[in-house]
Amino acid sequence: MENGIEHVKCLIIGSGPAGYTAAVYAARANMNPVLFTGPEIGGQLMITTDVENYPGYPEGIMGPQMMEDFKKQAERFGTDIRMAMITKVDFSGPVHKVWTDGNVEIHADSVIISTGASAKWLGLPKEDEFARNGGGVSACAVCDGFFYRGQDVVVVGAGDTAAEEATYLSKLCKNVHMLVRRDEMRASKIMQERVLKAENITVHWNTEAVEILGESTVEGIRVKNNKTGDSQVLDVTGFFVAIGHKPNTDIFGDWLTKDETGYIVTNPDRTTTNVEGVFASGDAQDHVYRQAVTAAGTGCMAALDAERYLAEKGII
Repeated sequence: MENGIEHVKCLIIGSGPAGYTAAVYAARANMNPVLFTGPEIGGQLMITTDVENYPGYPEGIMGPQMMEDFKKQAERFGTDIRMAMITKVDFSGPVHKVWTDGNVEIHADSVIISTGASAKWLGLPKEDEFARNGGGVSACAVCDGFFYRGQDVVVVGAGDTAAEEATYLSKLCKNVHMLVRRDEMRASKIMQERVLKAENITVHWNTEAVEILGESTVEGIRVKNNKTGDSQVLDVTGFFVAIGHKPNTDIFGDWLTKDETGYIVTNPDRTTTNVEGVFASGDAQDHVYRQAVTAAGTGCMAALDAERYLAEKGII
């Protein structure tokens, strides 16, 4: 440490599957990684109860426990995990500068971004509580749809994501109610066709969810037609909010190339960004798959890319 500024070989920002996996690989490659957890330690899996689709857990596992396992594995190989948040970066030079929420300045030879993305919610009472305790509210049909086999569910949204979620759930659930705020969808034509052709998907036009019913789990959804004012209760056990995700990439400002929705753009088949020595993995750069296993895969890729970069520079 010089003049109060710490210098590290590899800085990892984010503590979801991508960040912890990057840490495991970086630590084993003697890159002495320092990982900053950010405000949501463990990422989106911390609000996921039963995880049954991650390889290696044949009986399933609770999301928080899985992330604790990831953390312990990263620590086992020597990752320095710090409970703090990166609030500012400067990627203008060959050595990358970052600042924590405690105003500590750190210089890094390589940076792996694994800040993830956050689901957008409607802001209804009980929504966040039920999402966190496995009470029937979810933002990922692929993750949680399996638990609603043969049941009735609601999907909120009108874009491609909502259409995909509704179509996916229609193959598992008895009935799917899709709530669309307007009299048309924003989804692509082909996705709209799939929704409208599905016999067990009912599209409720000009309709919004106004209340989640149930004490500790979803027992119904009160909806309202925003044209007529009429309301009704849909007897469902699952409530899927599919109005999009927001990548947690604001702190990177204009340093990194992003797409129109804020996801970091990486080079084809790599985790490299437009800034040399800065790599992106997980949901911060993946708006397509958004699964724990794919996030972990890109975390591995980012660490390997960073290792090659540091070796070429003669740093390791």
